[in-house]
Formats: sequence, C-alpha cells, structure tokens
Amino acid sequence: MATKKVDEKSFGAKMKQLRQLRKISFETLANKTGLSHRYLREIEEGKIIPPVSAVIQISKALSIDSGSFLSAEEQEALAKKRRESFYKRTQAYSYKTLTPDAETKHMKAFLVTIDPQQDHRMVDYRHEGEEFIYVLKGEVEVRVGENQNHLKKGETLHFDSGIPHKLRNLSDEETKLLVVLYTP
Repeated sequence: MATKKVDEKSFGAKMKQLRQLRKISFETLANKTGLSHRYLREIEEGKIIPPVSAVIQISKALSIDSGSFLSAEEQEALAKKRRESFYKRTQAYSYKTLTPDAETKHMKAFLVTIDPQQDHRMVDYRHEGEEFIYVLKGEVEVRVGENQNHLKKGETLHFDSGIPHKLRNLSDEETKLLVVLYTP
C-alpha cells in the first residue's frame, strides 16, 4: 500500500518544519493551541487541511505571521472570511463602522448602540483577537465567559475576544459604546 506523499509546500509540511526547527513537541503545541495531538499530527501528515481559525492558533504558537504560512489561495480565503464577518457584524447588529475599509484591516473601530434594557442583538460572540470597549453613554453589562463586568459612562474593558462574550444595556436610556477590535 502506497503512502501519501506530503506536498513540501503544504501547510502541514511548513508547520512540521517550523515546529521541528523551534524544537516544539506535539504536546507543547497542543497546549499552546488547544488542539489535540492527533489533530495536529493529521495536519502535518497532510490528511486534513485546518480551518483558518486553527491556522491562526498554530501560527501564534509557532510565533509566525499566519499570512506567511498560507498559500495565495488560503490568504484569499482568509480575507474573504474577514470581509464576511465584518459584513455580518455591521449589517445584523447595531454597529456603525468608524474605520474606512475596515473589512480588510486587522484593527477596526465601531460605534455600537444598544436599546434600553436590551441584550445586544446576538448570541454569545467570539472571534480571534482582542476587544476594547469604552462606554460613551449609559451602562452596559459585558459578560466575558462566566465573568460579568458592569461598566458606566467613561469606563473601559479590554479582553481576549476568543472567549465568548455578550453585551446587555442595563440603563433606561440608549447605550453607546466605542468598540475597537483587533483580529490577527
């Protein structure tokens, strides 16, 4: 039975080369990414192609820019996913973008408005990167994982946006927030 030859330019081959060069074991890489040993091994062997979120996690763990890891096709798929995510955020929720051409940028600023005594119109949300919130008006509860943060006008919160998070307006008036996202 013939063994599948790994394409030397594949993501898995590049990942293996970098992991070995940096002397990082599967166990260490698994702990840094939250991905299983088996899954990581299958990526290196070319048995599976990881989704963009896994590529980003692996890139961070190996201290390399995810873009340099990806082929032109993979980079275009990542850019498309960013544009779609940006569109969903600005269309489905009460976001007004403050960043020109934000869908192509890593850092984006939004003016977020939440009606009185209402949850932000979304389920728990999570995305790679970091998030910074500044309350311009009103009061908001920002739940990050199991932790509840109560913020008033002039207060801020900075957190890992990979943790599920949700917003709720606690006041009897419209709440306005400046929200800055960084996505790798």
